[in-house]
Amino acid sequence: MTSIPLAERLRPRTLDEVIGQQHLLASGKPMRVAFESGEPHSMILWGPPGVGKTTLARLMADGFDAEFIALSAVLSGVKDIREAVERAQVIRANSGRRTILFVDEVHRFNKSQQDAFLPHVESGLFTFIGATTENPSFEVNSALLSRASVYVLKSLSDDDLGILLERACDNELGGLMFTVDAKSILVASADGDGRKLLNNLEIVSHAAQAKDQKEVDAALLAECLGDALRRFDKGGDAFYDQISALHKSVRGSNPDAALYWFVRMLDGGADPRYLARRIIRMASEDIGLADPRALRLALDATETYERLGTPEGELALAQAVIYLACAAKSNAVYKAYNAARAFVSKDKSRPVPEHLRNAPTKLMKELGYGKLYRYAHDEPDAYAADETYLPDGIAEPHWYAPTPRGLEGKIAEKLAYLASLDQAARKNKKN
Repeated sequence: MTSIPLAERLRPRTLDEVIGQQHLLASGKPMRVAFESGEPHSMILWGPPGVGKTTLARLMADGFDAEFIALSAVLSGVKDIREAVERAQVIRANSGRRTILFVDEVHRFNKSQQDAFLPHVESGLFTFIGATTENPSFEVNSALLSRASVYVLKSLSDDDLGILLERACDNELGGLMFTVDAKSILVASADGDGRKLLNNLEIVSHAAQAKDQKEVDAALLAECLGDALRRFDKGGDAFYDQISALHKSVRGSNPDAALYWFVRMLDGGADPRYLARRIIRMASEDIGLADPRALRLALDATETYERLGTPEGELALAQAVIYLACAAKSNAVYKAYNAARAFVSKDKSRPVPEHLRNAPTKLMKELGYGKLYRYAHDEPDAYAADETYLPDGIAEPHWYAPTPRGLEGKIAEKLAYLASLDQAARKNKKN
């Protein structure tokens, strides 16, 4: 039995043995009701790795006395889908038993592959259960999604992982002991992933056995796990949730929170160059002209990292994160840019007004190109009051509305002053 992975040996055999997911499995909760209904239905199990998606699919097959067919979208293709369908047809013809078709990592199948399941789900040939770590709203075809209930599974809590660790030690590891620090490190390193906890635990138990060590401490963990203690998933929703938390902490002017999420991502193996690109984006999107130094500092930090690398260059990125969090905030440029893009994408192609056109040739001058152009530096205050610069037929849209924060407060004052000059010029024209 020792050749079977620990995670498989500890896989729950009944619903009551499942650790975690009580929001779905407790009495009266959706999946408990589904199990007790006597009628299986197609579903999508969405959640991070190692939280019990495959286990629940297997338990559903057992609970409904159904044949269990498993496919992995990573390894399977159209041929495998066809064979699974044929197998389900044979099972129904020979025994009349239900079939549950479980597709792991269903988001890895393309649209046509996902579509191949639809007629058989509708005919009732099998009950479809898909497991995914990605948001099914984006990764699963709407037609398939409409025929399945979506259940969201959560990462295991530290308490859940602690129970799993104790269960493994008591039932499979011969009473191997762990120091309090070692338990804490193992639980933290799993980051809500039960499979990762058990895989790390198995590695540690083999190392302890080789050293004839009855108690595992932090030193042994560091020696045999090393980088496996990193807690970060470089792909999927966890990645984007953390970068979202970093961005929102900067936007919310909380330097400690911003630094926390920045370090969390670095600690988990996120590429500092990716973080640098996002930091530059934050400087433009959330600070803009309220503090133009923020963009320059973000670019300087990126260049510094490129020169120094890890770990020295990470300090410059941390400096940029803290500066951006503390800087005056404005999304006025971001909003103005988006408004201009939206307008131009829907508007017709308008010609450049003649007074704004360049006139490098005699013909162009004869056509009046640039004839009425007013050179701003020759005007009072270096401003051609009431001059127009937009195409004919477009009123001043006022897309850019500076905030009163930081440098933009001064910009707002200047634009207000220039607007007063425009108003005075128009009044003079009427008189």
